[in-house]
Amino acid sequence: MIKIYFDVLTEPIPKLYETLMKRVIRTAVSEMYPNHRFEVNVTICDDEEIREINKEHRGIDRPTDVLSFPFLDFETPETLTLLGDIIISRDTAYRQAEEYGHSPKREFCFLAAHSALHLLGYDHETDDEREEMEAKQREILDKLGIKR
Repeated sequence: MIKIYFDVLTEPIPKLYETLMKRVIRTAVSEMYPNHRFEVNVTICDDEEIREINKEHRGIDRPTDVLSFPFLDFETPETLTLLGDIIISRDTAYRQAEEYGHSPKREFCFLAAHSALHLLGYDHETDDEREEMEAKQREILDKLGIKR
């Protein structure tokens, strides 16, 4: 079981996006941990808010599309465990959807998949890691029928 809490600090996004993002996160997490209980917090904010968070936590004074804050380094938790926080910039998600030529729905779901994988320990610092993470993101989105 995976509980996902949404906090929207900016103009709301469509409920459909929220519903699909929850499915994406649940799919990503349950594939690795099918029998564990997790909580994930998702915050939707604007570019200014995510810029402040990016500056405070990463020392980078600019907005970004998504930040992930995993809470645990674990093997297999036995109880309901907070997996981490996901923070998505609504502004950047809409802008990137237009730049990449796909729907905002797909962009929000991609960012949910990307950040959920970060919470699970995936990274993209090397080419091999990036390729593995990108393949997993595609697999999750394809499984749910979320196409470009």
